[in-house]
Amino acid sequence: MRAWSVTAPGPVEAGPLRLVEKPVPVPGDDELLVRVRACGVCRTDLHVVEGDLPVHRPGVTPGHEVVGVVAGSGAAVRGFGSGERVGVAWLRRTDGTCGYCARGSENLCPASSYTGWDADGGYAEYTTVPAAFAHRLPGALEDVALAPLLCAGIIGYRALRRAALPPGGRLGLYGFGGSAHLCAQVAMTEGARVHVLTRGAAARRLALDLGAASARGASEMPPEPLDSAILFAPVGELVPVALRALDRGGTLAIAGIHLSDIPALTYESELFYEKQVRSVTANTREDGREFLALAARHHVRATTHPYPLSRADEALRDLKAGRFDGAAVLVNDLS
Repeated sequence: MRAWSVTAPGPVEAGPLRLVEKPVPVPGDDELLVRVRACGVCRTDLHVVEGDLPVHRPGVTPGHEVVGVVAGSGAAVRGFGSGERVGVAWLRRTDGTCGYCARGSENLCPASSYTGWDADGGYAEYTTVPAAFAHRLPGALEDVALAPLLCAGIIGYRALRRAALPPGGRLGLYGFGGSAHLCAQVAMTEGARVHVLTRGAAARRLALDLGAASARGASEMPPEPLDSAILFAPVGELVPVALRALDRGGTLAIAGIHLSDIPALTYESELFYEKQVRSVTANTREDGREFLALAARHHVRATTHPYPLSRADEALRDLKAGRFDGAAVLVNDLS
C-alpha cells in the first residue's frame, strides 16, 4: 500500500513527510484492519512531523482522525463485521490494569499508546486499531464530516469539561481551529456565551457565523470577564493573557499536547482570586462515546476542507500557515 511516512522530523516546508510503499499491516489477534476512507488533519500530526513531539516510531505514518471500514480482523475479535464503518482516534491502547485505568482515568495510563505516534495511523490506504478502542460511528454523517470529530471534537469536549464552565457561563476560546470550532458549538448548545480570541480573520468570521458573542484578536481582552477559558493555540505567551481575562474563581484549561514556553506569571494580576490552570491530557473512550452521541443529538458540525490523501503534505503546510478555517480532511485517493 501507499502511505505517508515521517522520514526525518523537521519543518513541514522542508518535506519531512514522504509518500512511500509499505506492507499492508497485519492486524494482531485483538485488532481490526481498517481500509481508510477519510482522515482528519490534526495539529498534533504537525507536531509529530516537525519533531515537536519526540519520535516514538521511526518513519511513522501520522493520522488519528480516521473513518474507514473493517477489512479484516484478528482471531480474538468479536462483534465487528466486514465492511462496517468505524472510527480510529488518538488513544490506541492502555494496559487496563493500572490505578489510573481502574479509576476511569485511562488517558493518564503510563502504558498508553497513540495512533499516528506509537503506531502507524491514517495517512495511508490501511491502518489497524485494537477492536476495543475502535469507535462505532453515527450513521447520519458522511465520512468527511465525521473525521474531525474523532480527535478535534473529542479533545474539545474534554477541554470544555476540564474548564469547569458554570451553567450559562462566559467562555473564552483562544485559537479557533478544528477543535475550538466544535467545542464552541457544544458550549453554545449548553447555554454558554462564547467569546473567541484568535489571530485569523477567517477564523473570527467563522466564529461569528457559528453564533459566538464576539471575536477578537488573540491578545485582546474579551468584552466581559470570563468564567472559563480554553487555550487551543499552542502558544505559551497566551497563558497570562487568558488568565487576566478570567473573572474571580475562573478556570483556564490548556488543551494542546504541545505548548511553547509560558512566560513568568504575576501572582496578583494573573493567579490571585482563586483562578485555576488545568492541563488536558488525551481523552478516554468514554469521552469519545459521550461526545459522538452529543454531536449527533445536537447536530454539531465540522467546517471541513477536503484534500486528496495524496496531498497530505500540502494540507499540513496550509494548517501551519493558517490558510483555512475549521478542519482539513484527507480523502483517500490512493486506493
